[in-house]
Amino acid sequence: MWLKPEEVLLKNALKLWLMERSNDYFVLQRRRGYGEEGGVGLTGLLVGTLDSVLDSTAKVAPFRILHQIPDSQVYLSIACGANREEITKHWDWLEQNIMKTLSVFDSNEDITNFVQGKIRGLIAEEGKHSFAKEDDPEKFREALLKFEKCFGLPEQEKLVTYYSCSYWKGRVPCQGWLYLSTNFLSFYSFLLGSEIKLIISWDAISKLEKTSNVILTESIHVCSQGESHYFSMFLHINQTYLLMEQLANYAIKRLFDKETFDDDPILDDPLQITKRGLEDRAHSEQFNAFFRLPKEETLKEVHECFLWVPFSHFNAHGKMCISENYICFASQDGNLCSVIIPFREVPISSDSTDPSDKIEVRSLTCQRECSKTVNTEALMTVFHPQNLETLNSKMLKEKMKEQSWNILFAECGRGVSMFQTKKTQDLVIRGIPETLRGELWMLFSGAVNDMAANPGYYADLVEQSLGACNLATEEIERDLRRSLPEHPAFQSDTGISALRRVLTAYAYRNPKIGYCQAMNILTSVLLLYAKEEEAFWLLVAVCERMLPDYFNRRIIGALVDQAVFEELIRDHLPQLTEHMTDMTFFSSVSLSWFLTLFISVLPIESAVNVVDCFFYDGIKAILQLGLAILDYNLDKLLACKDDAEAVTALNRFFDSVTNKDSPLPSNVQQGSNVNNEKSHIRVDITDLIRESNEKYGNICCEDIYSMRCRNRLYVIQTLEETTKQNVLRVVSQDVKMSLHELDELYVIFKKELFFSYYWCLSYPVLKHHDPSLPYLEQYQIDCQQFRALYHLLSPWARSANRDSLALWTFRLLDENSDCLINFKEFSSAIDIMYNGSFTEKLKLLFKLHIPPAYTEVKSKDPSKGDELSEEELLYLSQLHVSKAENEKEADSVKNSPEKGKEKVAIQAYLSQWQDELFKKEENIKDLPRMNQSQFIQFSKTLYNLFHGDREEESLYQAIAVVTSLLLRMEEVGRKLHSSTSAAEGFSGTVCASERAGEEKTESSLEKFPSLPREEPQWSFAFEQILASLLNEPALVRFFEKPIDVKAKLENAKTSQLSSRTKM
Repeated sequence: MWLKPEEVLLKNALKLWLMERSNDYFVLQRRRGYGEEGGVGLTGLLVGTLDSVLDSTAKVAPFRILHQIPDSQVYLSIACGANREEITKHWDWLEQNIMKTLSVFDSNEDITNFVQGKIRGLIAEEGKHSFAKEDDPEKFREALLKFEKCFGLPEQEKLVTYYSCSYWKGRVPCQGWLYLSTNFLSFYSFLLGSEIKLIISWDAISKLEKTSNVILTESIHVCSQGESHYFSMFLHINQTYLLMEQLANYAIKRLFDKETFDDDPILDDPLQITKRGLEDRAHSEQFNAFFRLPKEETLKEVHECFLWVPFSHFNAHGKMCISENYICFASQDGNLCSVIIPFREVPISSDSTDPSDKIEVRSLTCQRECSKTVNTEALMTVFHPQNLETLNSKMLKEKMKEQSWNILFAECGRGVSMFQTKKTQDLVIRGIPETLRGELWMLFSGAVNDMAANPGYYADLVEQSLGACNLATEEIERDLRRSLPEHPAFQSDTGISALRRVLTAYAYRNPKIGYCQAMNILTSVLLLYAKEEEAFWLLVAVCERMLPDYFNRRIIGALVDQAVFEELIRDHLPQLTEHMTDMTFFSSVSLSWFLTLFISVLPIESAVNVVDCFFYDGIKAILQLGLAILDYNLDKLLACKDDAEAVTALNRFFDSVTNKDSPLPSNVQQGSNVNNEKSHIRVDITDLIRESNEKYGNICCEDIYSMRCRNRLYVIQTLEETTKQNVLRVVSQDVKMSLHELDELYVIFKKELFFSYYWCLSYPVLKHHDPSLPYLEQYQIDCQQFRALYHLLSPWARSANRDSLALWTFRLLDENSDCLINFKEFSSAIDIMYNGSFTEKLKLLFKLHIPPAYTEVKSKDPSKGDELSEEELLYLSQLHVSKAENEKEADSVKNSPEKGKEKVAIQAYLSQWQDELFKKEENIKDLPRMNQSQFIQFSKTLYNLFHGDREEESLYQAIAVVTSLLLRMEEVGRKLHSSTSAAEGFSGTVCASERAGEEKTESSLEKFPSLPREEPQWSFAFEQILASLLNEPALVRFFEKPIDVKAKLENAKTSQLSSRTKM
């Protein structure tokens, strides 16, 4: 690697470097202790330790080239190399391209300037093709070289950044370097001869957190596959942790959670990920979440500034954030003042005469009405119009609330660009007035911006989705009349039709979510207070921004927030944690709280106040309220003896919650139906919300975001572990391998699948990964991946034709001809190779050499022997025994009930599973006969299998005897049916082969195909081959030889990554 020329004092360097070559202008040196015979010695150990710990060019490569300035002790380092071959290539280039030119120059200064310019030009040329855009490109290039040298990962693996840190083994720190790349967390240390090399894939991490203990004030704890690792550093620990968190979550989304990742084009190509890009992305996400802006917004600039607040007559100090479409301001403490100004509402004036730096922005009221909107009124306005003639105390309080908001609007403005202050939050806690609820929900959620940016979008969606019939629309129709059935609005066609249109339009917009239960309950409440188009955009804001991943098949977002809730309970209510033996109780109880924003457990008149706070404060409001409810019922919960009692206590509490200021009619209020006994204590929702803010308002959004990221890893890994356990439970019934061995095999199987996807994003197998499929179908491998696993795991992988064996085994297992096999199919073949009896192993080999598994294999490149290229393997794996088209279609439907249909045919799956359960044991008599060419290949395979075995000679002799015997039997059989003399010549050839020994046997087999074509083909049944082979003890011993499965799996795990790199 060429280096930016830097001065080196050779006098001191001689203590660490040895001269290898030199001329008048250049010196090639080798690092002391590298490549020395008879051990490196103490000097080498010390130098190696320095190279590992110190941040210098020396730590990178053991070879370097210096440009020497004549008559000077100062040299310039211009190149380094990881091995002798690389550095020699640079040396040769210098001698051929530079040395001849240097003699032309008159002065040493001109020579040095020329060399420096040439080397910089080479570096610049290399940089054109480099994807590393870092603050210090030189140091990054050095680190990249060290990373590639130490870990030997494929060149496509993108190094993102690196840090100096300590890795703790017990109480002993090992100083080294931490490398963060797109798919791996890697650590390397070399201290006094002790080398530590650690490679952890991001997708294997289940816990990532900052911790502290007696020894370490702060460290990063990484838990992977049950093992804990601790890293500490003096500098940049927060920056390192955030980058690790981002990379881990990115890998989790990319590999396990395709629904989310497909909507995330920014991270679509791992080669484009950089440290700066990740940091910018994190800032943009926080910016969008804080100001509730569309996900597409990218933060461009941040400036500290003062904002003049006219109604308070003071300058608020804070930060101005600028994106493509918005200018936003947030005061330093976050609560004092914030404002959002869309550029669409800003008049641009260029003739400013004011020389000061102040920027005046005037907000315009932007009122757009969509003529296509189906319902232009909120359902509450239609079904419960306010009657000004019959004002009661509740209506008067409602009017007072409205007046308070009008005063706030007069001071702070109204609409998207209003100032949001502490007073705004106080009014939200008291409850938003019925008439303003829809408008303020749109404002606080940011849905107003989505709707303004997409005029007419909803009406078009309604028109396009009209008459659609699929799984989502069926589920919507089933749930329509279950949505607030007690409310008059949803007892009429007006409300039901509006609900149907909104839910169907959203399912059409976002088919990956489609429709999930709980969406109907939420949408029905939105329709009560917002116009139909507004309700649609509110639903978009909730599903896609405010509650990410809540409404998908696995409700991952809700599970993550439940884990965050449990963490907050441990922090704020420790006595409750100590009392509850199982924290999963809180998860089971609180799931409906999060999915429906308490609408399903609280009376409607109280629940809408919770929704007010949710749209203002986000998930923080739900978490705070959940803690306040548990705190309010703490004594009752501590007195409960089991979970059922606790659930009953909480249900009674929810029944007692009321909203004394609600103006809704009594026939609509659910809380008014509660038993009005004096002994029954009522709780007002406003007081409960106020108490939750006072007690738990110090929980900040940044902490919740961090807890969400941390717990997301845990939740998805838990789901993956559940999938694995279910797969193992099904597979273990059909194989002889132990559960532990199956577990290890599953890890290797899945890791091979992921390796394919690490460096090839368009890989089709994971592209269509669907977590909703049955457990066995979620992860499947293709022929290329199977070949890699076959080479690692099969005891027959030493065979010269191992690629052909892998191909035939794959074709045998791929019964439905979709070019994919699942873990059950894969493990069944491996289990026979490891634990099968002599008959089972022989039957497997026999079936590999007859259709549908067998196909003739000829490599296009004779120099590679029996090795197949990826293209050849793919082509041959797709060759199938011809079937009629209608038969193929029937098989396809039978094997994949979900394909070609909108709805998953569960009945078809059940039928398929039942067929598998009652599948009869295959009878060896049912196996087809093996013809001439297949038998020849079968014999060759046996010869290849025995190569390198201790009893190789006796095995070859045994095969010769068996082959001879079989052919004689066939000859006798043919003589009974024919009197031709061809059989005699054929038998003579075989007898000669037997006498000639093993080599001649094989050569005679090669001649068999040259027999006259017109003669009838001879063939063998499996029973004949089995009976003949059983007579040879050497063959029986070979196939019944026990295999150390544990050692085989362990070796496969350790060499899996390196073997992939070689490929």
